[in-house]
Amino acid sequence: MSQIVATHVGKQYGAAEDGGGTRALSDLCLTVDDNEFLCLVGPSGCGKSTFLNLVAGFISPSEGKLTVDGRPILAPGPDRGVVFQEDALFPWLNALDNVAFGLELGGIGRKMARYRATEALKLVGLQGFERHLPKELSGGMKQRVAISRVLANDPKVMLLDEPFSALDTFTRTSLQNQLLQIWERSKRTLVFVTHSVEEAVLLGTTVAVMTKTTEGGKLIREIAIDMPRPRDTTGAEFNDYKRQILTALQMDVAL
Repeated sequence: MSQIVATHVGKQYGAAEDGGGTRALSDLCLTVDDNEFLCLVGPSGCGKSTFLNLVAGFISPSEGKLTVDGRPILAPGPDRGVVFQEDALFPWLNALDNVAFGLELGGIGRKMARYRATEALKLVGLQGFERHLPKELSGGMKQRVAISRVLANDPKVMLLDEPFSALDTFTRTSLQNQLLQIWERSKRTLVFVTHSVEEAVLLGTTVAVMTKTTEGGKLIREIAIDMPRPRDTTGAEFNDYKRQILTALQMDVAL
C-alpha cells in the first residue's frame, strides 16, 4: 500500500472571489510508498511547503483527497513528525529535556520519556551533550536535537522542510549522511523539501519536480533515482540525474 496518496489536491489561501486569495497548489496527484525517501524540489512559491503542511495536518486541502495508510488526514498526529527549517528549541531546556518534552506532554511517564529521548539523541551522535542548553550547541547540533525530537516519537512518516538550508557546507554534508543512516536503519518514509537539486539527487529515492504557475504550484515530473549508495556527487550518473531535473525546470519556465 502507498503510505501517502494525494489525489487531485489543491490549496487556496483566502477567498478566491474577485481574484482574491492565493492559489498555492493545484491538481496534485502523488503517491509516496512505504520507506520511500521523496525529495520535493522547485522554485520558491511552487507549493512544496504547502504540501508538507497538508500531510502534517496543519492545514486542509481546498479540494481533492489526501490520505495516509488509506485514512484521510484530518489533523496532526503522532504518525507524522515534522522537522522545520528553524530548530525551534526551548532555550531554557537542555537537549534531553527538549526531546523529552513532547513525550511527557503526550502522557508518557518521565522515566520512559527520558529513556526514549536519550536513545534518540544517540541516533544523531549527541551522546554526551544531553545536559547542554541550546545556546551551548552549534547550529548543526541544534538541528540534530530537533531531528531527535521527532525520532523520539517514532513516527511512520518524517516531514522535513529544508532542515539543512541554514547550515554551512561541511555541517550540511554531515547531517545529510546521518539522516540517510537513520532512514536506512529505521525504514521510515521521508518527505524532504529542498531548493537544492544536488541535495535532492544525493538523498532521494524519488525526486518530485514542482513549478510555480498562475494556477498555483504544480507537479511536473517524478524521477526515480536508481543509484547505489553512497552516491558520487562528481560522477557522470549523478550529474545526468541533475541534468534531467534542471532540464525539466527550464523547459517548464520556457513554456
